[in-house]
Amino acid sequence: MYSYIKGIVTMIEPSYVVIENNGIGYMIYVANPYSYKINEEVLIYLYQQIREEENTLYGFKNKEDKNLFLKLISVKGLGCKMALPMLSGDNKDSIYDAIESGNINYLKKFPKIGDKVARQIILDLKGKLAVDVKEVKQDYTELTETLKSLGYKPADIKKILPNIDISKTLESQVKEALKLLLK
Repeated sequence: MYSYIKGIVTMIEPSYVVIENNGIGYMIYVANPYSYKINEEVLIYLYQQIREEENTLYGFKNKEDKNLFLKLISVKGLGCKMALPMLSGDNKDSIYDAIESGNINYLKKFPKIGDKVARQIILDLKGKLAVDVKEVKQDYTELTETLKSLGYKPADIKKILPNIDISKTLESQVKEALKLLLK
């Protein structure tokens, strides 16, 4: 099982990217391939799906996306190819809100998600995602306040938070955040 891969983007296709690492090109299905750039060095968190006739890698820009994907594919009737497009935009909070509020119509707007699957998502995940979201928001409180005091906008801070390793010291988190904010 792979956890992540760090390498250079060598190819971008409509549903996947190819990442070269040590002379090997890994085909990784991602939610939004065009958010990557050719010759860019990236770190992608991976989920490996092994079936009888295929071995497929799914990639995510941060751990939060990977965790949401893992929760989604745990739902009966929702496979990897149906769950991945749900992560294509900056709508993770909307997905959490839709599940917690039971908003079937919002979930049905994603490709191949019908009434039955949307109801199953809500049934299986309601109440389970809120805990994860609260923990993540609490872990970033000190970092967020520090960055606000340095003059950064809350919207800009929110965009980079999923890419910060919360297990590091506050000083390391701030350094990592400043690098991302200055890009």
